Amino acid sequence: MNSTLIWTIAIAALVIVVAWFIKKKMPVGPDIPDALRKGKPLPEFSAIHEDGRAVKSSDLLGSPAVILFVRGNWCPFCSKQVEEVTSHYKSLSDLGAKLILITPKPLDTTRRVAEIFGVEFDFWLDESLHIAKSLGLLMTEGVPESQYKVYGHNTFWPTALVVDKEGVIRYSKLPKLLFDRPDSAALVKELKKL
Repeated sequence: MNSTLIWTIAIAALVIVVAWFIKKKMPVGPDIPDALRKGKPLPEFSAIHEDGRAVKSSDLLGSPAVILFVRGNWCPFCSKQVEEVTSHYKSLSDLGAKLILITPKPLDTTRRVAEIFGVEFDFWLDESLHIAKSLGLLMTEGVPESQYKVYGHNTFWPTALVVDKEGVIRYSKLPKLLFDRPDSAALVKELKKL
């Protein structure tokens, strides 16, 4: 056997082992809950805005919205997603969309990123995870043990929704693997269809 063939086989074997390890060790997301499927009305739920006032999903009627359920500022994939969405904020806002981030705890780090880039995200808090439970997005034991004291044990399955001005879900993405998040260009593309 020549050395190129040996290296090709070795790399292929390594890729298979790494893929198997990721599949075994990483939680795999559920299917998108029926209530959040494309074409369904956004379910009614309430939260607390970061400024302390009560808000509800029906408050979004009248303009399109991009809703991101994020696990917390401790999650590197969520932080990267929020940073990436920030870079597309002008495109999203030019299409008239509200950008809502729903989180179990205040995202101080994310808020600072939003302020640095001068974007207007709304942060809605679901500290008791009642929205996560009612929508089928509860991720049990999804918080790293090192973060239990501050964030508890449970969090959201990261999910992205695009909702039209009538409150109908037009795009719904719940990743199978935690690092697989929708590209903001996909969110912009969906908004342009409205």
